Amino acid sequence: MRNSSPSKPARGNIVIIGAQWGDEGKGKVIDVLTEDADVLIRYQGGHNAGHTVIVDGEEFVFHLIPSGLLHPGKVGLIGNGVVIDPEALLEEMTRLAKRGVNVAQAVKISDQAHVIFPYHKKLDLLEETTRAGRIGTTGRGIGPCYVDKAARCGIRMADLCDTRAFPGKLKQAVEEKNRLFKALYNEPPVNYDELLARYQGYADRLRPHVVHGGRFLRDAIAQGKRLLFEGAQGTMLDLDHGTYPYVTSSNATSGGACTGAGVAPTVIDRVIGVVKAYTTRVGEGPFPTEFPPQLMDVIRTKGREFGATTGRPRRCGWFDAVVARHAVWVNGCQSVAVTKLDVLDEMDTIQICIGYQEGAERTEDFPADTERLSRCKPVYESWPGWKAETGDAASFGDLPPAAQRYLKRLEELMGVPICLISTGSRREQAFKTSSW
Repeated sequence: MRNSSPSKPARGNIVIIGAQWGDEGKGKVIDVLTEDADVLIRYQGGHNAGHTVIVDGEEFVFHLIPSGLLHPGKVGLIGNGVVIDPEALLEEMTRLAKRGVNVAQAVKISDQAHVIFPYHKKLDLLEETTRAGRIGTTGRGIGPCYVDKAARCGIRMADLCDTRAFPGKLKQAVEEKNRLFKALYNEPPVNYDELLARYQGYADRLRPHVVHGGRFLRDAIAQGKRLLFEGAQGTMLDLDHGTYPYVTSSNATSGGACTGAGVAPTVIDRVIGVVKAYTTRVGEGPFPTEFPPQLMDVIRTKGREFGATTGRPRRCGWFDAVVARHAVWVNGCQSVAVTKLDVLDEMDTIQICIGYQEGAERTEDFPADTERLSRCKPVYESWPGWKAETGDAASFGDLPPAAQRYLKRLEELMGVPICLISTGSRREQAFKTSSW
């Protein structure tokens, strides 16, 4: 890694993905890179995830709305791959508007995005409490809404906004779910009339923001605008490529940007992964490099490792190069941004997981079988800590020599260069390297 150079304009259309289990600091990275973008697209997930951005000491939390909209003059699209709780979205829009974000003009919603209803949330909680093994769902209806989407019985934003078609589609959905609640869970039914009136009210408020997502992006591309795609969770929570079944219900990897926004793969010019200088995950499932309790408390407190949406404490562990390499390959990352380097400033020794040991067998590939993963023990390299503050660093050369060596080793293990380094929560505590 060479010393940092002056900031260069972004090259084309970029996908920002989490290269761990989510919560990597994508919101901070997106906020920094939005300066070079025109249109911001959220392409998957729901309001079960959040991006936190701190500007001038003020904290902004985004759940459905693209987090780059703190930059004036940008437009954000909630893509067709997102599942939308209208109540949660309207609350978020109201909250951001009160703080000066121009949501009235800046927020667009794909008419193909699916809608979350109260019966989805009810099912989510019932399924989590009755299944044999907990997955760790937030209970916000995300999974059941994606189930309806795959089963071709979901209701989309276009349906919600169609005053003639919506009542019939909702009635059919409610009748089906009520039969399920009665037969399988012995639960009281959902009230159709109350639900219809409430969601018709949501439709009236959201209708001005609803657009044909694919056409909206085609027009933007034709006008030479630069697109920035953001996912919600991380690679290891991807439905296909993560630690199944302890995953989310959509594709958080870079391929999801195409299906979740309505663009072709040829539109994407660059994929940037985001990793923490260590590793975290929320919810259930195997986590090979997880810290022991005492170190967990130290890092969790210093790194403010609590969910932006749920407040749940995150599990923390050493940097896992097996996970990071897997994410780089699956997403086609050309470079990686590293966040929260400052959290490790006081460590005497820092460990890096370079492989897994299962009995007599060692592997550097990430296993698909979570049962096998739970049996794997991390193989560590030990690196000396730098015992110095990094928060004021403005270039790679400003970092302590031990921190530079640590980052260079991460580059070697991941197989791609580090293009951006974040050393604190504030917008200005980040710098691009010459690899940008």
